[in-house]
Amino acid sequence: MAVATGSSSCCKLAKPCAFTTSNSSQSPFKLKKFTASPAKSTSIRCTIARDPVVPMEAKKESDPAPWQRPDVFGRFGRFGGKFVPETLMYALSELESALHKLADDRDFQEELSGILRDYVGRETPLYFAERLTEHYRRPNGGGPHIYLKREDLNHTGAHKINNAVGQALLAKRLGKTRIIAETGAGQHGVATATVCARFGLQCIVYMGAQDMERQALNVFRMRLLGAEVRAVHSGTATLKDATSEAIRDWVTNVETTHYILGSVAGPHPYPMMVRDFHAVIGKETRRQALEKWGGKPDVLIACVGGGSNAMGLFHEFVNDKDVRLIGVEAAGFGLDSGKHAATLSKGEVGVLHGALSYLLQNEDGQIIEPHSISAGLPWSWT
Repeated sequence: MAVATGSSSCCKLAKPCAFTTSNSSQSPFKLKKFTASPAKSTSIRCTIARDPVVPMEAKKESDPAPWQRPDVFGRFGRFGGKFVPETLMYALSELESALHKLADDRDFQEELSGILRDYVGRETPLYFAERLTEHYRRPNGGGPHIYLKREDLNHTGAHKINNAVGQALLAKRLGKTRIIAETGAGQHGVATATVCARFGLQCIVYMGAQDMERQALNVFRMRLLGAEVRAVHSGTATLKDATSEAIRDWVTNVETTHYILGSVAGPHPYPMMVRDFHAVIGKETRRQALEKWGGKPDVLIACVGGGSNAMGLFHEFVNDKDVRLIGVEAAGFGLDSGKHAATLSKGEVGVLHGALSYLLQNEDGQIIEPHSISAGLPWSWT
C-alpha cells in the first residue's frame, strides 16, 4: 500500500451495468444477460426469490451514511446480500448479532487491541520512501512524496492477521472449536494457522493445487503451525475454487465451525466484518500523516484482488472528498486479452459465493478464469 502527497493518474473504472428484477418462480440465483436494442447496451436480468435487489436511491453528497453500513439485507447499495442455502442463514444471523454486540463490548475491544499491539506488532510504520520519491522527482523539482504503509512488518508478514485475530476471538466467543479458511498466496492461510495455534483451535485451510505449487513455502509454514492444508483440484485449482470448497465444508459443519474468510467478499456480514477488522490500517495512516506532515494524504493507492488491504486503507478516508482513492487491478496480458483479473474494469454484475458483485463471466454467465502472475490477485469477483 502506498500513500502519496502529490498527484497521480487514476484508474478508469467501468460504469455499473443496469439490471431489472423479477419475482417469478425461477431459480433464486439465476442471472440472465440480454442485449437491448437499438442501443445494443448489455445489462443483467436478475430473477431473485429471496432478498430481491432494490435499486439504490441517488446518494446525496451530504449523506454518506449508506456507504458506511449495509442495509437490513446486508447490501451496500445494490451489491452484497445473502445468496446462500438455508443451512447457513442461522450461522450468518448468529455472526451478525455477535458483531453488533461486540462492537460495544469493552472487554472484547480491549482484548483485541492488546493482541494487535503485543502479538501482531501494531502499529506499523508509515515509511518515507526517499529513493522512490527521488526517482519520480520532476525536472522542476516537483513531484509526489511517497510513503509506504508497512503492513509487511506485522507478525506473519502481511495485513491478513488483523482480520484473522478478530475473527478467531469472535469464534471463541461463539463457542466454535473448528476453523476453516481459504487462501491464494498463502498469507491468509498462514495468518489463520497462526491465530489458531495461539488460541488452541483446530485449523483446516483450503488452497488451490496450482497455488500450492507456486507458494510451497507458505504451505510448509501452515503445516508447521499445525494446520491441515487441503489441496483443491476442481475447476481452475486456484483461489475461487478453494473458496467454494471452504463454503461446502462450512455448510456441512456449521454448528462447530467458523469460516474465517480473508477478503471483503462472501455473504453479509463478511464484507463488513473483514473491512472493520482491517480498518485499523487507515486509522493509523490518518494519525501518522497528521504527525508527519500535519495533514492528510492526497492520494492512497492499493492493489485490489479480494479487497481486504484496499478497504482497510481506504475506509477511513471514504468521506474525505479531497483524498483520491486508487485501486490497482491485475491487468495480466492486457484488458483485451481475456487473461487478466481486472474485475472492476471488465466485470459485469452477477452472484458468486453468496453476494452480488462484479464478476468476470462469459455470455452464458459462467465464471472466466482470471490471470495474474501474483497468486493473491487472480480473483473472478470483487
